Amino acid sequence: MIPLFDRNPTRKVPLVTLILLLINVAVFLCMLFLTEAQNDIFVYRFSIVPWEIVHASQLPSYVLRGFAGGVPSKNVYLTLLTSLFLHDGWLHLGGNMLFLWIFGNNVEEVMGHLPFLGFYLLCGAFGSLAHVAVYPNTLNPLLGASGAISGVLGAYLVLYPRSWIYTLVLVLIIPVPAYVVIGFWIFLQFIYGLTSVVGGTAGVAWFAHIGGITLGLILTGILYPLLRRRRDELMLQPARDWWR
Repeated sequence: MIPLFDRNPTRKVPLVTLILLLINVAVFLCMLFLTEAQNDIFVYRFSIVPWEIVHASQLPSYVLRGFAGGVPSKNVYLTLLTSLFLHDGWLHLGGNMLFLWIFGNNVEEVMGHLPFLGFYLLCGAFGSLAHVAVYPNTLNPLLGASGAISGVLGAYLVLYPRSWIYTLVLVLIIPVPAYVVIGFWIFLQFIYGLTSVVGGTAGVAWFAHIGGITLGLILTGILYPLLRRRRDELMLQPARDWWR
């Protein structure tokens, strides 16, 4: 199942969601103009290397000696945030931005701009730490907004479980309740995550997804009385998309 759009209009401009989309796309486009050597340095400097997080230091110089022009410096903990804006391909970027747009605008409207931004970054960092906890010694870089967007999915599931998500199922586009779409997505993350642990591979960061959505569910659950009141107030307003 691939979600394409929802029927859940927003009344306010989702500024943070739009800005996050633009930053992610802009960073990816800039990376396309880097040489291979420059790209390697850029990815290393701004992505998470689990070994570095665990040891609170950069990789040993002998590991990094392959970089042209010397060893690049980095703040290993700052990468918990910067890594959220890097993607390693059009499919990676497109999938994440599609999910962010479908689910992020409604969550932002209920939470408010700045709280939503803090929620997004916190879920992303927590998701990354979940990946580090499972693969503490891997040297493979971790990058992408998936953990943060997973947190957004968790919030949407709590706030709008019955909203219709128009979803591509095989060759048909059909409306499916959000709790089915997101619930099936969660199920897949656990299956693939367990498979990756058994296989001993740290390819796709399944546990970053699991960590992100777990924190998203917890935080939204804690704040649900307040968020429910805001959601219900918004739903009393005329159902009209903000761009119309």
